[in-house]
Amino acid sequence: MINGYSAEQIRTAERPHLANGEPLMQRAAVGLADEVRTVLQQRALRRPGRVLLLVGSGDNGGDALFAGAELAAEGVKVTVVQAGERTHEASLAAAVAAGAHIATSFPLDDFRLEALAGLAAREDVIVDAIVGTGTSPDPALRGVAREIVAAILPVLSAPDGPVVIAVDIPSGIDPTDGSVPDPVVLPADVTVTFGGVKSGLLLPPASGLAGRVRLIDIGLGPDLALLTPVVQRPE
Repeated sequence: MINGYSAEQIRTAERPHLANGEPLMQRAAVGLADEVRTVLQQRALRRPGRVLLLVGSGDNGGDALFAGAELAAEGVKVTVVQAGERTHEASLAAAVAAGAHIATSFPLDDFRLEALAGLAAREDVIVDAIVGTGTSPDPALRGVAREIVAAILPVLSAPDGPVVIAVDIPSGIDPTDGSVPDPVVLPADVTVTFGGVKSGLLLPPASGLAGRVRLIDIGLGPDLALLTPVVQRPE
């Protein structure tokens, strides 16, 4: 069985590890980078892979940037779009130092949003790290974040278009109950989730937007074993 846990249960399991200074973000980034490599290998490219990171203000943005630093150091062409007012500073510095390119900084105007659609069409992988499990009670995307996703959505229907990898959850879904209050969500081909599977990834309608769910072990298993899952599904 696959156990699905609420966002609060995951945060509860994380607290003692964070208090002990364990590098949970770095562990998550290693797993995310590994999944991006797998997708790039499956595409059998004859050139360096191209990866677009859509980075919000939260920790999942940091996960994506640390993963981007690994990939850029290996020769992958990593491009960063900042979708939030703040960006995790250490991970952004690591990505830039490794060779990642910052395409746009917050906020984006109409011209740069139009250019973003063209950029996304040329990418092999789009990493959705706009919003994670620390969302407000209404997880719908707003403002620039929503405009970024709306600009990219038409690109996904193109033949041989980019593969979308969501970081922890597709931005705009509720991580616990699986609700989708606004249709402007990037449907993921793969969702790389950390510590424990979020229950919303197993519940409709969000489950139809999550694609294949890959769980990365960051050390929360014993803590989650003490909790009752919100939902269980056959593997």
